Amino acid sequence: MSGDNSSDQPQGRLRRMLSRLTSSSEELQAEELREESAAESGCTPIAGCADRDLVTVAGTLRTVTLRPRAGVPALEAELFDGTEPLDMVWLGRRSIAGIEPGRRLVASGRISQARGRRVLFNPRYELRPVGHGSE
Repeated sequence: MSGDNSSDQPQGRLRRMLSRLTSSSEELQAEELREESAAESGCTPIAGCADRDLVTVAGTLRTVTLRPRAGVPALEAELFDGTEPLDMVWLGRRSIAGIEPGRRLVASGRISQARGRRVLFNPRYELRPVGHGSE
């Protein structure tokens, strides 16, 4: 039996390598984000979050914009973990140090639905180190 398992491993590696060669860069980035987010302990994939759930999610900020809501400043950011995007909104804030595109973070709060998208209002968050030590 153990001989069969060792022969399956190279085929699995070859399959993953071929898959990477034929995938678009966007698909590869999503796969990498899914793997990184899954490595965060206690985090739920965004695609698995239901309305009104208390969740902890991890991902990378794709966009950050200032968009007033009912005359009140609101900082909005889109978090992506490789499965689906999640909008995060901090009401009454024009900016938050460290909240910028490309930044990894872990956020927690109660999921809502707004305009057909998942949203976390005023989430608790923890910024993750920038880069992977290559710079």
